[in-house]
Amino acid sequence: MSKQSVDTLTETGVSRRGFMIGATSAGFTLAFVPHALLSSAPAHAMAEKLFEPTIWYSIAPSGEVSVNITKAEMGQHVGTALARIVAEELEANWDDVRINHVDTEAKFGLFVTGGSWSVWQNFDLLSRAGAAGRASLIEEGAKLLRENPSDCVAENSFVVCKGKRISFGDIVAKGDLSRAYTDDQLAALPIKVRKDRKLVGVQTAAIDIPAKVDGSTVYGIDATYTGMVYAKPMMPPTRHGSVVKSVDDSAAKAVAGYQQTLVLDDPSDTVPGWALVIADSYHAALRAARVVKIDWQAGPGADVSEADLLQRGAELLAGDTGSLVVDNEHVDHMFEAADSVLEASYVTNTVLHFQLEPVNAIGLQRDGRWELHTGNQWQSLILPTLGQALGVAPEKVVMRTYMLGGGFGRRLNGDYGVPALLAAKALGKPVKVVFSREDDSRFDSPRSASVQNVSMAFDADNKVTAMQHAATAGWPTAAMAPFFLGPGANGEKFDPFSINGANHWYDVGAHRVRAVMNDLANETFRPGWLRSVGPGWTNWAVESFMDEAAHKIGEDPVAFRLQHLTAQGANGGSAPNSVGGAKRMAGVLQRVADKAGWGKKLPANEGLGVAVTFGQERDMPTWTGVVAHVRVDPASGKVTLKKLNVVIDAGTIVHPDGALAQTEGAALWGASMALHEGTEFVNGQVRDVNLNSYQPMRMADVPDMDIEFVDSDHQAVGLGEPATTAVAPAIGNAIFNAVGARVRQLPITADAVKTAMA
Repeated sequence: MSKQSVDTLTETGVSRRGFMIGATSAGFTLAFVPHALLSSAPAHAMAEKLFEPTIWYSIAPSGEVSVNITKAEMGQHVGTALARIVAEELEANWDDVRINHVDTEAKFGLFVTGGSWSVWQNFDLLSRAGAAGRASLIEEGAKLLRENPSDCVAENSFVVCKGKRISFGDIVAKGDLSRAYTDDQLAALPIKVRKDRKLVGVQTAAIDIPAKVDGSTVYGIDATYTGMVYAKPMMPPTRHGSVVKSVDDSAAKAVAGYQQTLVLDDPSDTVPGWALVIADSYHAALRAARVVKIDWQAGPGADVSEADLLQRGAELLAGDTGSLVVDNEHVDHMFEAADSVLEASYVTNTVLHFQLEPVNAIGLQRDGRWELHTGNQWQSLILPTLGQALGVAPEKVVMRTYMLGGGFGRRLNGDYGVPALLAAKALGKPVKVVFSREDDSRFDSPRSASVQNVSMAFDADNKVTAMQHAATAGWPTAAMAPFFLGPGANGEKFDPFSINGANHWYDVGAHRVRAVMNDLANETFRPGWLRSVGPGWTNWAVESFMDEAAHKIGEDPVAFRLQHLTAQGANGGSAPNSVGGAKRMAGVLQRVADKAGWGKKLPANEGLGVAVTFGQERDMPTWTGVVAHVRVDPASGKVTLKKLNVVIDAGTIVHPDGALAQTEGAALWGASMALHEGTEFVNGQVRDVNLNSYQPMRMADVPDMDIEFVDSDHQAVGLGEPATTAVAPAIGNAIFNAVGARVRQLPITADAVKTAMA
């Protein structure tokens, strides 16, 4: 947890800034500053606090390099990856580098950790910050050594000139570091090429591991505050529109430590119909909550089932509403003129996050500001909501940063902070709200159930001439971040995070993609982002369907895909993120097929299945190929996943160990959601609220894994999510190749496989 306390700033953007370097009593800082201040003497400006910088890192007189991290740490070693980028260009000794996860302050700009964006968005920015620091340290170090800067280099936290050297710490302590860089000057700074890198792409220890091992890492659920009370939520019958009619806490008054049951008044409408059981301890709050009786008036959705959600999805797809995300010319004509047409429908059921640490938060008021102590992935998104709930401006709320015991998209939604602050305001004291596992499940923002229809047109020579894909699900972006909704070709808005993946890189002739919001889903619960969101279902449909199309015309599924990864037109890619386009996707496909021994003879009832993906976003593709090896028990339909081969082209790999860990986790969760995970709505609530009935993959089910990263110096892109999305269709395709059973619904159950075999 960050211990830093800093003032609120008003300047948040980066694009209109230059870069300033200066020395203060605290050390050497590198910062973006408004252009209006660049004409001032930087040292004077810093000494007189004439500007308030967005600080990326600092160097203390001791030589310690502290890199400020705005990204949430939830096991992916994001701080290590970002610090490594800075240290690489700075030429800092890795042993001198520390990371500091900062609290929300306007000077740090946007706080969001999701979408596999962190390294991709920050690689160039932090590289140039490091390069600017190196240049300035060399310049000042040369002065102190009485040498020409052109004769000096930086290495291992020293400036070295003709056999003489001076440490970064001594330069900070003794020198006069002050320099300003314009945007153009920053852009002109030379950045290392791959052969010169010493940290990026090299195996080094993650900075956050020792504290996690010795137990000193502080997670949100560990946090305490002097004088705080504990609160246990009483969950209403519906997510939206519930109202408390009466509270009977007479039995709770006999529980030692019980204080009261607080009915919340929430102007933000985030937690309507909520009550909190307040007690001296969490144990007391739990005991009291068992006997508190609340009579609610339920809101809309109280009788909605999973079947209702899926039926509504099918009804919506049967119409012509929605947004045309892709709408090429002549789609209708090509289908009318087709010699044959293939059609299929695919379904996914509701999936919960079930992160290890249930959501929690401490709310309090201190020094004229409201504080929320918690772990969160998108602080910038929830701050306005917290302000609305409290009736104050967002800048009057600060979120104190803690480690996350799992995020996976659940903590992109900071709704769990609202009851903590409302209770703190009502009671006039710090309140810690801790959700039980069951509370967390009921209050989850689950991955919505989805329904998809896919069709493909063929001419007389079995050439693909057109493809259509229509998908409907609950839209998390519509519920929580409507500013991210984009206009389709027909002017209708759509949630990109619920349809990405359908706008694939295959050349299929005339192409149409239609996205439809399942309004019943959004009315019943708050759909959430869950590790890659839309591609978790769109890629299930696309890659299952590509196999079905290949089998329809008698083509090998790998060869069929390669034929359509032509890199023509919009699929050719572009600099800097998608250089090579579909050809790089073809590269991982061919490589993973070769590694897995595609086409080899297998024992009876075993099969290989293939799938490829570009991750989540076309403008940041992570080319991923997966081959799954399964065995199917023909008597029961039970599927055993024996092995996963994964090949990924993510451009430059910054932190190899972290990249491997993320890919392993993503692939295993993809397998878990394919074969094990899933729940359903019953009477407006999820059926499975704990691990006695919700069944993720167990250790005994973990397959062998062979993961390979393509050696590349292309733009670094995201790694947190892509492997999640290709595993399920690879498994489904492997089942078909093993026993001829085509299953089109996730999770894949033994009963579904047995039925499909009949």
